[in-house]
Amino acid sequence: MKDKKPKKKNISLMFSFLDGAWHFFVLCILSSMLASLCELVCPKIIGYTVDSVLGGEAADLPPLAEKLVSLIGGAAYLRAHLWIVAVTLLVIALFMGIFKYGESVFNRKGSETLVETMRNRLFSHLERLPAAWFMKHQTGDIIQRCTSDVETVKAFLSEQLTSILSTVLLIVMSLVFMYTVSVPLATVALVSIPVIVAYSAVFHGKIGERFLYCDETEGKLSAIAQENLTGVRVVRAFGREVYEVDKFTKQNDLFADAWIKLGRLMSMFWCTGDLISGLQQMIVMVFGTVLAVRGSLSVGLLIAAISYNSMLVWPVRELGRTVSEMSKAGISVGRISEILRAEEERDAPDAVDCDPAGDIEFKNVTFSYDGQTEVLKNVSFRVRHGETLGIIGMTGSGKSTLAQLLCRLWELPEEGGTISVGGVDIRRIKLASLRRCIGIVLQEPFLFSRDLEDNIGIGFERPAAHEAEIREAARAASLDETIEGFSEGWHTMVGERGVTLSGGQKQRVAIARLLTAHPEVMIFDDSLSAVDSETDAKIRQALRDKTGEATVILISHRIQTLMAADHILVLADGAVVEEGNHAALLSQNGIYKRIYDIQTGADDGEGGEA
Repeated sequence: MKDKKPKKKNISLMFSFLDGAWHFFVLCILSSMLASLCELVCPKIIGYTVDSVLGGEAADLPPLAEKLVSLIGGAAYLRAHLWIVAVTLLVIALFMGIFKYGESVFNRKGSETLVETMRNRLFSHLERLPAAWFMKHQTGDIIQRCTSDVETVKAFLSEQLTSILSTVLLIVMSLVFMYTVSVPLATVALVSIPVIVAYSAVFHGKIGERFLYCDETEGKLSAIAQENLTGVRVVRAFGREVYEVDKFTKQNDLFADAWIKLGRLMSMFWCTGDLISGLQQMIVMVFGTVLAVRGSLSVGLLIAAISYNSMLVWPVRELGRTVSEMSKAGISVGRISEILRAEEERDAPDAVDCDPAGDIEFKNVTFSYDGQTEVLKNVSFRVRHGETLGIIGMTGSGKSTLAQLLCRLWELPEEGGTISVGGVDIRRIKLASLRRCIGIVLQEPFLFSRDLEDNIGIGFERPAAHEAEIREAARAASLDETIEGFSEGWHTMVGERGVTLSGGQKQRVAIARLLTAHPEVMIFDDSLSAVDSETDAKIRQALRDKTGEATVILISHRIQTLMAADHILVLADGAVVEEGNHAALLSQNGIYKRIYDIQTGADDGEGGEA
């Protein structure tokens, strides 16, 4: 039962993608059925022509067909005017071509609408997943699921699923027409169907297992490629090109070998199918010839029976192929459904808007990323509205975690204490409202592959219409002179993830981007670490003028960045070990004082050398 439930959910998920496309597939199936009907009529006409029109034998026709022949003038009239039979076959062939054209067009419209729906749903869902989910999944594997797996499902729904009904109908109708021609021959032809279906079912599970391995291997290969493309400068800086090429080559060998093994299995599957189909056709041909020689079957009926058997063999094989392709689609749907079943960020039922004028309070906050090692331990402090809080500490002490918990980039467990804004637990604040009130410049800023103006004004629908605000924010971030020095100025394209800019320039673009949003709470997570001391001082002065009454949280390793803060926290091993303003912390002669002595001593040394 445990194995069946996910499969049922996957099937229902697959059909849910048909929203907006199902009518195209219905028209596609209808066109396919009409084309099959036209195809089935032709052998009957040919058989009647050979036996009755040319051979003069009496034919047992269906009442409707017999009435039509009599209206035309009977077999004798058709014998004298064979062109009528030829024109009839041409007209039927014309209609069959029209119906097949309609089948192709409707199938294409349906499949493209379907894949558009799938991609939109996937991307929309990914945009709403929490940061914790992305930490557990590689970007390359996510991309592979959204591209290769989507295409696999699209191929099944557009090529196999739409043909199932028409294939089954063609099998049934071929057998029905064949039984009207010869009961013994139809019975012989029928024997092969359960054999083909049975061996297809055997291969179904094996193909699914191999395809899952191929899919996972491709995901790992995509992840390696994606990591190397985004981290190309690190690879070059440490001379790791040969190592990374070898790593990619090994994974690529595994990927190629996996598909070769799957190809062998598929070849065995198709060869077995061809063998069974060939044997079936041979048996029908020999048995039919024996019946014709004994006089139990006319030549015309033998021709019709062989034609119907040829029509029967192809859809039976196609049904076997559908069973095998279904295993691939099932794996892909399962991988896609893992994304869609992941829980989105949601507001509490009683969620309220954020009060930006309220104080921020951390109370007994304890947090762990993996559920074992505590990053924060019983942290408590308050930031009053309009104050500037400075946070300093060793690497790994939990500084960035505090900022990300406040923005709910990570969710604080119920037993992990409380974080409140304006006296309201952030778990009960609407996410959109909270993130509008709280802006953050992350420790590693991310820039998009757009020009500088668009990157800074990304919060505006039309950045060009807010040129003055963007220029002012860039000036406050000491970025305006740098931008004007570029050959293309504000329209300088930023490479992927800001690869064309220096670390300090990326940080200043991110700061300017935050200032254009005008949030009531601004968090700068070590966002001045890559700029020089002089630029740091200019930016801090401009921020004091720009932030106004906003609450500011400064996270930094530099004492100089935090000296003017109203209140400073010193973290060590996830706990607050010292707090107070700059003067009070110096008087405590603790960690803060030691950091101050080290940094000012280093500054003096550099100044003397200068």
